[in-house]
Amino acid sequence: MDSNLVLESAKASLSGSLPFPRIVQNLLNAGVEYYHVDYVSLRFTFYGANGDAVVAPIPFEGLPPVACDFNAADLRQAIHDSQVNGQKFRDFSRRAMQAGVQGYFAFLRGQRVIYLGRQGDEHTEWFPGAQK
Repeated sequence: MDSNLVLESAKASLSGSLPFPRIVQNLLNAGVEYYHVDYVSLRFTFYGANGDAVVAPIPFEGLPPVACDFNAADLRQAIHDSQVNGQKFRDFSRRAMQAGVQGYFAFLRGQRVIYLGRQGDEHTEWFPGAQK
């Protein structure tokens, strides 16, 4: 796994300098199979097919605590605003945390994201145009 390209992609995600499809392509090119966003510890962990991992911080300050209850409708609206209206990752993160998302796994080759709540709730979101 190309850790430099992974870390560059993480920075692009944090800054909003590249669109999500481009970040996904860069991560795939770097050898990332899937990644985990952990809102409790505020970090990304990127995983390669051979079991290697790269960790990067999410250095946003002032984010809310993760809500106790999972609100799938609010999460879906936050996802929609990111996909359709170009919402930045920081704003998405704030809204996801308020909707009770403690973290999520983005499966790049599987073209889906699985969001998890604090009580085991989950929501699966397919990448736009993905074959289900």
